[in-house]
Amino acid sequence: MSENMPGAAGDLAAQNPEIWDAYSALGKATAECGPLTDREKRLVKLALAIGAGSEGAVHSHTRRAKSEGIEDSAIMQVAMLAIGPLGLPRAVAAKTWIEDVD
Repeated sequence: MSENMPGAAGDLAAQNPEIWDAYSALGKATAECGPLTDREKRLVKLALAIGAGSEGAVHSHTRRAKSEGIEDSAIMQVAMLAIGPLGLPRAVAAKTWIEDVD
């Protein structure tokens, strides 16, 4: 998996495979701990990335959502839903970060 990741996360995985393996195992365990569908999990992760204000994570989860067949309108709705709890500036930033991904 680390060969396919861009940037610093891919570098970390390549340089510290034991840390990456532990991190991946944690991600797998959290993904399997409840009843959410894969689609729901991806959209929640996108929402969390928006809430955290992490441009890189928004890019990553947007790329993954698109590759998993999640429609653009659903991805963009996540950014629009951020307006209420996070404010217009955070939602606008998320919108631009989503639009960065082709």
